[in-house]
Amino acid sequence: MKRREFVKTTALGAAAAALQGASARGAKTAAGDMPLRPYGRDGVKLSIIGFPGLVLRNMEQEQANRLVADSVERGVNYFDVAPAYGDAEVKLGPALEPYRKNVFLACKTMARDAEGAAAEFKRSLERLRTDHFDLYQLHCLKDVASDVDAAFAKGGVMEFIAEQQKAGRIRYVGFTAHTEEAALAALERFRFDSVLFPISFASWMKMGFGPRVVKAARERGTAVLAMKGLCRNRWTQGDPLRKEFRMWYRPVHDPAEATLALRFTLSQTVVAAVPPSNETVHRLALDLAPTIRPITEAETAKLKALAMTLNPLFPEGPRKA
Repeated sequence: MKRREFVKTTALGAAAAALQGASARGAKTAAGDMPLRPYGRDGVKLSIIGFPGLVLRNMEQEQANRLVADSVERGVNYFDVAPAYGDAEVKLGPALEPYRKNVFLACKTMARDAEGAAAEFKRSLERLRTDHFDLYQLHCLKDVASDVDAAFAKGGVMEFIAEQQKAGRIRYVGFTAHTEEAALAALERFRFDSVLFPISFASWMKMGFGPRVVKAARERGTAVLAMKGLCRNRWTQGDPLRKEFRMWYRPVHDPAEATLALRFTLSQTVVAAVPPSNETVHRLALDLAPTIRPITEAETAKLKALAMTLNPLFPEGPRKA
């Protein structure tokens, strides 16, 4: 596996008020405005905003085509999807087909055995209309014994992944995790190319969730990809926004707050962040991308004060209505 380097992205800065105004006007970024960061040392660079494939679940194909095309036009070259996302693969396949040669496609498997992974892998290739994955990941590691140990056991999914990588159908190997324990155990077992992990300001600052995984990945030369960078907190009873966003957590949707949250996430040696699976929030992330710069100490302090008032999503507990 190769060493990953964190390269601070320079882009045009903007005040929070200007960001809010731009978003309200529906301003769009051009492809050249989207910052890229290196994923490894072999020349691959990813857009700092990834495409959340889950957003396409239950979406009409025409709408999915438009969203994918708009994202590519605005510079997104990193697409993330999984079999567990309902019909998202079915929608992404034809929408992404015209751009497949120019994007970095990441897929996943929830299977922990080689046989189950083989079936998922074959179906994903067919649905996504491709002959290989740029990144293939163990999906949603939570428990060390039932997830990590099982994946590396005889006949486990890692045997299948090794075979497919040797055959050229998988370029890079990674994993996603929702617990620090599983992530740290996986990093100890194998030199993964990347880890997709929740890097959320509230969980990081209030609960200390995330720093250990980022540190361990950095020490091993494993790239860090972020999910939940625009996650705010768990839903509170009666929150009217829940019906609007229809997600299992409350996203950061205010432009001024979102730019601080996203800049915080991308300042933690993160290559790219995958926004929440909501079209409005995804488009907001695209609007903010050109403004991303390292977060300052004063801004970090402001964000921490907010974090202390929230009920963070991670460490993950029982989901309440």
